Amino acid sequence: MTKPNPYFDEVISAHIAIRQWFAGPADAAALEALMARFSPRFTMVAPSGAQLDLDGLRQLFARTGGGKPGLEIAVDQLALLDEHAVGATVAYREAQYLGGRPSSLRLATVVFERDAAGALRWRHLQETFCLE
Repeated sequence: MTKPNPYFDEVISAHIAIRQWFAGPADAAALEALMARFSPRFTMVAPSGAQLDLDGLRQLFARTGGGKPGLEIAVDQLALLDEHAVGATVAYREAQYLGGRPSSLRLATVVFERDAAGALRWRHLQETFCLE
């Protein structure tokens, strides 16, 4: 039996919430719940190379919520790259499907930090498109 990994659990849970945001009705409460996962100091390098901070991520989600009906997201190849007293770095592969067909495949690395209450927050995310 494998030991539960809170970082892997958060990657999976976050992608369920992200899929629901993109595929379903996009209301203000759902956006706030989704944004609560991210650190106030959040930064991201998108697959395109664009750089986002927390406000940029909020704008991206607000603009695209509900815009991908039928979206499915699969996450695998989770790897704990580093773990320390206040967080961890995790790598994973994310596949997106629209209408049952592959839409995008990306490799990602997330840096997690714990807030003052001990909750995990996404501090940094780097995504790269890949062919397979």
